[in-house]
Amino acid sequence: MSSTVAILGAGGFLGTNLALRLAGTVGELRCFGRRQAFPTAWQGLNWTRGEVSGAEVRQVLAGCDTVIHLASTSTPATADRRIADDAQSNVIDTLELLDQCVELGVGRIVFISSGGTVYGPCDQIPTPESTPTNPITAYGVAKLAIEKYLAVYRHQHGLDYRILRVANPFGPYQTAYKGQGVIAAVMASALHDTSLQIWGDGGVVRDYVYVNDVVEAIIKTIGHTGDSRVFNIGSGIGHDVLQVVRAVEKLSGKTLQLEFRPARPVDVPVSILDSSLATRELGWRCATSFEAGLTITLEWARAFEAKQACQL
Repeated sequence: MSSTVAILGAGGFLGTNLALRLAGTVGELRCFGRRQAFPTAWQGLNWTRGEVSGAEVRQVLAGCDTVIHLASTSTPATADRRIADDAQSNVIDTLELLDQCVELGVGRIVFISSGGTVYGPCDQIPTPESTPTNPITAYGVAKLAIEKYLAVYRHQHGLDYRILRVANPFGPYQTAYKGQGVIAAVMASALHDTSLQIWGDGGVVRDYVYVNDVVEAIIKTIGHTGDSRVFNIGSGIGHDVLQVVRAVEKLSGKTLQLEFRPARPVDVPVSILDSSLATRELGWRCATSFEAGLTITLEWARAFEAKQACQL
């Protein structure tokens, strides 16, 4: 691809994987974020540090064909603690970003939304994009609000967009330090021989999708010319928390000590996505099995922990 692509929020888990995959395959790759979670992975890549709400983002946006918006200041568990602040830093700051995209002539926004939170509890499982959206967390409301505003900006200003409602991604460069990512938390517990907190009875079901598959879905949206603009990206298979624990125990050879805590109101009981629209229109499908993805991720986590220990 000869286009100029900017990744906002590039320094985190998904952004790092995406940047490493896109490097050398687009005309120009610009990466932007508050910090690099893994600085050694960024050698040779074009990186600008800043906030989405800051002045630095303009130089990243200018002349871009595609902007991939991954930036977020919250997680599903943290957004409800200060809802007004969450709306300001995610929704309002994104609106100001969209204004700049219009002003600077950006061609397309690819927004990474949340397939696990925008639908809320629903009867149709796996859940297609046509399902009514009833989020039960501020995080899901913010993601959905941005989705709706993208449609407004296309209607009023011609700013094109694609939205990916991603399930629960996992893989290399995801750690448990931010409190997001069940698989990362379970692996950290196994590697550190620490107890694992489980909210509720461990029966919450999620659709886990390997990060490389998510990255490929994002890439396919860059040049997509079809009519649809909102796509689910998931495996279509659900695993509850205890199944994840048992799978990691089997791979690691460890037996985890579990601490059960009261269930949280932010947790939708079951979230599994129907991604058949992405298969039809994007030519995308989940190519990595849950077991294969876990094996690769555990190997990476072991290497990461070993490197961290050597630096102490």
